[in-house]
Amino acid sequence: MTQTNHMTQSSHKHARSSEGFAGALLFTATLLFYLVTLTPFIDLSAADAGAAATGKSNMINQLVYLGLTASLWWTVLNSPARQLVGRPRTILVALLVWFAIVSALSLHPDLALKRVFLATLTIANGSVLLLLPRSERQFASMLTFCCLGTLGLAYLGVALLPHFAIHQASEVREAMNAGLWRGHFAHKNVAAAAMVLISFVGLYLFSTGRRLVGTAMTLLAVVFLAQTGGKSAIAALPGILVFAWIFERWRAVRAPMVILAIAAFNIVTIGCAVSPTMRDLVAHLGVDPTFTNRIDIWKIGATAVMDNPLTGYGFQMFWQTDDMVHKGGSAASWAYAAFNGHNAYLDAAVTTGIPGLVLTLIWVVWVPLRDVALAEASANDPALTRLFVRIWLYGILMACVESLFFQSGSLWFMLVVAIFGLHLQARAHEIRGAAHHSRGMEAVHA
Repeated sequence: MTQTNHMTQSSHKHARSSEGFAGALLFTATLLFYLVTLTPFIDLSAADAGAAATGKSNMINQLVYLGLTASLWWTVLNSPARQLVGRPRTILVALLVWFAIVSALSLHPDLALKRVFLATLTIANGSVLLLLPRSERQFASMLTFCCLGTLGLAYLGVALLPHFAIHQASEVREAMNAGLWRGHFAHKNVAAAAMVLISFVGLYLFSTGRRLVGTAMTLLAVVFLAQTGGKSAIAALPGILVFAWIFERWRAVRAPMVILAIAAFNIVTIGCAVSPTMRDLVAHLGVDPTFTNRIDIWKIGATAVMDNPLTGYGFQMFWQTDDMVHKGGSAASWAYAAFNGHNAYLDAAVTTGIPGLVLTLIWVVWVPLRDVALAEASANDPALTRLFVRIWLYGILMACVESLFFQSGSLWFMLVVAIFGLHLQARAHEIRGAAHHSRGMEAVHA
């Protein structure tokens, strides 16, 4: 009997070890899928550079994505932490059901519904990712590996493959970016956003006692960020750190500060598109009132919202369609080539109507605001909460000038991870040492 018990315990330990290794491997593969992609160092001087960058025709990319998704769900469904997936579910279900309804009513229901399905998978994957690490220590180790690997690849590209890692004057689109670094990323702005995220990770590692690697990671990311020329990201890094510092210390002003910041950004930006008075005011402040020629796009988007405020035009279906052409005039004809509205809040209203925008705001803004307060009252590591808060604030504020919600890029995926991370910090126990019997989060019983 003793020998049998010993063999059983040994078998269980081996199973837990294998499970932990599989979870770590899957976490790393998923994060690198977004930070490195399967098509690094694309040639932007090629005629089909745009198609290569989006990856829409890349069958391998789709197969790997579906494979990762299946592996993530298979792993978590066999985990005791599976009850934590996709919470809070009520708002998520309402959000995705509404997206499906407006898509079914659109002029292209098949394509719109397909995009709703893919967006649902990305959200689900983001909710699963944080359940894979078996402890905070393993989580930090995997973050370190992925971020240093991303930095190393980006710098190696600049040093060894400059034609593919630095924007060239021979590029088909935006030749004016010549000389700006992009590393293995498809565009300098994508690289810049990734460097901001990696900087946040470096600061997190530094604050948890991993000072050498945290300092090196942050410095390398900041240097690369400066070379990308991404103005929004360069300004956002110190801005978000200050904003997050105020957010953390003055709890009473949190909700007003976040809501007013989002409202102010959108009033100024969209206001410049529809009001000459606002454009003159912004110009007097020394700010480009066109926001890098975005106002023509915003003008079309604002008109579209006013014409169809309830259901919009179908999830991710307005831009580059016949609907868009009918909203534009000759002065904005160049904007017909826009892939999106360069404003995630405007895009939500255009494609899913005002109700879709409201549901989006509840999930990406209000729910995290509530969870931050609960997370601070828990016994979980405040450094991890701070990491999620910084990523979340960066995402919701950058959304005022970029259409990042429900996309397939690294910034949206990390924003999703941060939203679910704050929910877990508020409602689950973090395991900080080596775990033996469960994954990185344990459910809290209300």
